[in-house]
Amino acid sequence: MTRHETSLSYAARIERVLGHIAEHLDDRLDLDDLAAIACFSPCHFHRIFVAMTGETVAEAVRRLRLHRAAVELNRSQRTMPRVAARAGYGSVAAFTRAFSCAFGTPPAAYRRLGQDLRPAPPQAGMKTMTHAPALRTAVRYDVTVEDFPEIELATLKHQGDYQRIGTCFDRLSSWAGACRLLGPDTRMIGIYYDDPAAKPLSELHSEAGLTLPEGTAIEPDMQWRSVGGYPVAKLVHKGPYADLDVAYAYLYHVWLPQSGRQPGEAPCFEEYLNNPRLLPPSEWLTAVHLPLA
Repeated sequence: MTRHETSLSYAARIERVLGHIAEHLDDRLDLDDLAAIACFSPCHFHRIFVAMTGETVAEAVRRLRLHRAAVELNRSQRTMPRVAARAGYGSVAAFTRAFSCAFGTPPAAYRRLGQDLRPAPPQAGMKTMTHAPALRTAVRYDVTVEDFPEIELATLKHQGDYQRIGTCFDRLSSWAGACRLLGPDTRMIGIYYDDPAAKPLSELHSEAGLTLPEGTAIEPDMQWRSVGGYPVAKLVHKGPYADLDVAYAYLYHVWLPQSGRQPGEAPCFEEYLNNPRLLPPSEWLTAVHLPLA
């Protein structure tokens, strides 16, 4: 087996582990079991995992569980002890310390803030087709209109909750890293075709994409997809991906009606401007793009 084939094999095996972790966050994730999934010896598995991903298994599990906890705080009415337990913490106090360190605010305050920032539900009898819901809090973003140049992406399709598209990005990154295709100019972009408020989560369609050198041979289940070549309204959101619906609410409920512009035919897309494995969620930067006519 050549070095290139070995790298691809390692990447595929670590992808299996990352996918298993994402699907089994409520289970006991034993290193020996994960090594077996990757078909590596237990004595070598963890060093290979760290070399391929840049984080330990414990760090990956903690990151994914805390991300899920943030989503639950925003979407559900689960009690704080229940959210803490599902995140793997034996007490609310321990969960609060870990969440505060990662997200820059305690979970209870994060939940209150999330409720304040999201659109208020329409009042009884309100015609939702003609009355856009108002944001409960005067959250504001700087929105710019600019021409986004057309770029080509290698993409993987994702169906389901947008908050779980990270597994597709993990696979793309592992594969591209094994092929030595990642560089300082590589761009990570997600394309989102549906409004999460209009469909069940299981029916949402999106694509994870990244830029690659011209002429790259991609895997059979990947495809080339172009974005851009048209004007966009752009804002940069700083904070957890679980809060991105606030950015979309601002674009659609506040900026668009006041802008005099019309949305284009292309779907919205997001560009992830820094590495979520290297920074806490409070520092994550996401550029949200709304295509315009």
